[in-house]
Amino acid sequence: MPRHERLPAYRVLSHLLVMVAVAVVLGIVVAGLAIPFAGMAGIGARNVARTMDNLPEELKTEDLSQRSTILDANGNLLASVYDENRITVPLKDISRTMVSALVAIEDYRFYQHGALDLKGTLRALITNQANDGVVQGGSSITQQLVKLTLQSQAKTKTERAAATADTYARKLKELRYAIALEQTHSKDWILERYLNTAYFGDGAYGVQAAAKHYFDVNARQLNLRQSALLAGLVKNPYGYDPTKFPDKALERRDVVIDRMAALNVIPTEKAEKTKEKDLSLKVQDVDNGCVNSAAPFFCDYVMAYLLQDPQLGRTVQQRRNLLKNGGLTIKTTLDMTAQTDADKAVSDHVGQTDQAIGALAIVEPGTGAVKALAQSRPMGNKKKLGETYVNFTIPKEYGGANGFQPGSTFKAFTLASAIEQGYPMTTQFDSPSPMTFDQADFTNCPGEGFFGGDYTANNSTGTGWYNMYSGTRNSINTYFLQLEQLTGVCKPYELAKQMGVRLTAPQAERYPSFTLGIADASPLEMAEAYATFAARGLHCDSRPVSQVLDAGGNVLLDYEPTCTQVMKQETADAVSDVLRGVIEGGFASAQRLTVAAAGKTGTTQEQKAVWFCGYTAHYAAAATIAGIDSQGRPDSLIGKVIDGNPIYEASGSGFAAPIWGDALKPLTAGQPYDDFTYPVGIEGVGVTSASPPKPPKGPRGNHGGGHGNGGRPGR
Repeated sequence: MPRHERLPAYRVLSHLLVMVAVAVVLGIVVAGLAIPFAGMAGIGARNVARTMDNLPEELKTEDLSQRSTILDANGNLLASVYDENRITVPLKDISRTMVSALVAIEDYRFYQHGALDLKGTLRALITNQANDGVVQGGSSITQQLVKLTLQSQAKTKTERAAATADTYARKLKELRYAIALEQTHSKDWILERYLNTAYFGDGAYGVQAAAKHYFDVNARQLNLRQSALLAGLVKNPYGYDPTKFPDKALERRDVVIDRMAALNVIPTEKAEKTKEKDLSLKVQDVDNGCVNSAAPFFCDYVMAYLLQDPQLGRTVQQRRNLLKNGGLTIKTTLDMTAQTDADKAVSDHVGQTDQAIGALAIVEPGTGAVKALAQSRPMGNKKKLGETYVNFTIPKEYGGANGFQPGSTFKAFTLASAIEQGYPMTTQFDSPSPMTFDQADFTNCPGEGFFGGDYTANNSTGTGWYNMYSGTRNSINTYFLQLEQLTGVCKPYELAKQMGVRLTAPQAERYPSFTLGIADASPLEMAEAYATFAARGLHCDSRPVSQVLDAGGNVLLDYEPTCTQVMKQETADAVSDVLRGVIEGGFASAQRLTVAAAGKTGTTQEQKAVWFCGYTAHYAAAATIAGIDSQGRPDSLIGKVIDGNPIYEASGSGFAAPIWGDALKPLTAGQPYDDFTYPVGIEGVGVTSASPPKPPKGPRGNHGGGHGNGGRPGR
């Protein structure tokens, strides 16, 4: 407005009247604003009017922060995550008694006055002075809602300071917003918003969360004494907190009941009878986050998985804000039966304070749905109890550990590559121990140069002639190195990546010793990879979430299986035909199930980790026990005491396979016998033994030197 332009007299007068009302009634009397009349007189009429004109005319009310819930596959609560523990509900879902109690104690003329209740404010002044304290509030519910909204929506330090500043400017701003709310929203909308916004103490925001927290009922079920208690809390949520100060809470509750009786909201007789009753609390705490979840590390994976999804926000912070404040319902793939079996299997074999990590992941073939994640160390920060926040079951990209070398479980990738390239199952080699290879005989990926130097490998499970069946069942290192000379290193390496193993450092991982499992991997990666064999070559990305609903119950995101056929079905069938021999008559025969199963053992260099990866038609699981030192670094299992037993020699079949078996046996008990598809069109299927008369096909090396992991066999 130009300086020389005069405001209309009626505008000046109206603004002055509002200023006087706010400053005198609210500021000086109720809120204690120190705005002396001398200061008021010094404010020019035009300046007051311009101040009013410059105030925003409408309050933007953002969506209220609501807690999100994470559910298992059957819809049972797994965890809650939130910044504010709140569940918004419509006014129709709040008991009329609760509404009446709040209006009676906070603003009994709410439905009769506008944004500012001068009569009510003056009445509160007289009542409070007569009682030598604040008994009744002077601000209307609309004004209180404006204040709460400005405080809750303040994002910066400056905004938060402005929302609580003890100034007449803030009072004017709140009044202007209150007038706007009354003009643009119904009384019911304002009351509903207030009941969902208000803080009721002890971490409960909004009436629904408060009802569940203090009484374990829904807001629509609140009775008189419950409603009176909650209505009394909004004035001083901490001072009247019934979990901390029950006597003060009871006294405040009775004040509300008396007020309701005085206003004839309830009969005096009912008020007196209600006041004779105690608080009758039934406190229900809502844990925030994954620590106290029934499946904490699965929950941790869910959060990490969603935080990487750009569909939930452009930045990680935006996604985190939505997860913690969006009131989402997150439906997961977790099978609590599988989780319970997995937890017991791991804890039965590895103690939480042992200098080792026991871990197991279970995935559903053909969908990628993660059914369970278990590890021996519980979630927490008490190191003396073995607690940790490190998730050893998931890939590093989701915040997990670096993983562990999977040993001879990687031989399955070389086996599949050889079959896919057309080599017959009868491909056989004389496989002595030790055996030295010239790495130049192993082809690399195109354009990636050549390998150099010699590499010596040993077997601890036998020597002689082996083919794909017997070489795999006996886990013969020198056999698989010779087989890898036929396939080249690139094919098994790339196939492992296509099957879900996060190989990201080819300069350190893609060597001839790759087939012996020198690259780190997590149990989830290995379960995902072996699930590909169970699904006849169909690889599906692991996913812990099936669906995300918004606060209104509408589908926000569907997480459908993401699958790709990475090998011929016949190839996967042939691999299953080989790997079932490991369970049906090989090293893991003690883990036979009542359904068809296949798998592979693994043991790493210096026996730092032992593995078993196996599958049925419906479950794929990977189990590991990995040694760690006092600093959490990989260390040999030899010499350690695991589950009370000293370890002198470790193997995948003797230590990891029992975890796998103990989890899968109860999980598959009673299931139909779904067999694997018998391989068709693959040469040499069913020929399980090799004989020396025929020389091995393809190039063989027999040279000197060494590079790699020393050829620790994977038993």
